[in-house]
Amino acid sequence: MLQGQTWIFDNPPTITSSAAVGGPFEAQGPLAADFDLLFDDMWLGQDSFEKAEKKLMEQACDKAIQKAGLQKEDIQFYLAGDLLNQIITSSFSARTLAIPYLGLFGACSTSMEGLALAALMVSAGYADRVLTATASHNGAAEKQFRYPTEYGSQKPPTAQWTVTGAGAAVVVSGGNGPRVTAATIGRVVDMGITDPFNMGAAMAPAAADTIEAHFRDLRISPAEYDLILTGDLGRIGHPLAAELLAKQGLELPPDRFGDCGLMIYREDQPVQAGASGCASSACVTYGHVLNRMRRGELNKVLIVATGALLSPLSYQQKESIPCIAHAVAIQSG
Repeated sequence: MLQGQTWIFDNPPTITSSAAVGGPFEAQGPLAADFDLLFDDMWLGQDSFEKAEKKLMEQACDKAIQKAGLQKEDIQFYLAGDLLNQIITSSFSARTLAIPYLGLFGACSTSMEGLALAALMVSAGYADRVLTATASHNGAAEKQFRYPTEYGSQKPPTAQWTVTGAGAAVVVSGGNGPRVTAATIGRVVDMGITDPFNMGAAMAPAAADTIEAHFRDLRISPAEYDLILTGDLGRIGHPLAAELLAKQGLELPPDRFGDCGLMIYREDQPVQAGASGCASSACVTYGHVLNRMRRGELNKVLIVATGALLSPLSYQQKESIPCIAHAVAIQSG
């Protein structure tokens, strides 16, 4: 059922399994125990960061399929996206998996874009088993969007650290596990910010817009959720989103309103304003959050993945940064 911008799933599909993999920096963070695999080498034995990112996504997909007790031949569709040009990480992982594939680009909102679409396909009866995934790599993203890490440029305090990792989930009809009950599809919001080192401020209005739409469409209050998480607004964007929501009369309790980009690293890790990248919301959700739900610590959560839809080309054209956020409601089965 459609209500405004929100899909309400009458037959909520199940996240039957999920997996999160990360790199050496993520292994030093407070959520290390929630990763299925952690690598001690940024290169993952490959000869480029881009190939390393592909391996991260393949490993996450393989692990999620394995945990579901399935073979890749059992998966009917594969939905994936990433940050690299022409979503090459996803396309090459699809080549390896050989599963019917739909490539997505929502920048760092891709994790929830993929989950929302997978849930829609399953709930509508067009698939029984869908795999969705996303990934990012610090070295690859920095090279494409800012400066190669070897350059050693100094970053401002507003900059964020791209997560090296990947997350994947298998969505099925029936079964046991957390269920996807609703998804709010965001609008593109652009407040004129042009600084690629200030992603949090650029994405905050889009996050607030989608969150407000979600509660308006469903006619519910924030008390409905045990936890509401944005994707990677960080120390700059997260309080801005809370302020924008408060101006709309939507007060989110600080103890239940968090940000994946503020959770994945410790306070003393040198990440400036926090984490970013497709893997930020994917790893926290498909690892930490779903683990807590399976243990019975959380009943219902809202994940609002945020994305900055810029590219090297748009920056060269002196364009501002259009942003988007997609929200997915997940409830314990």
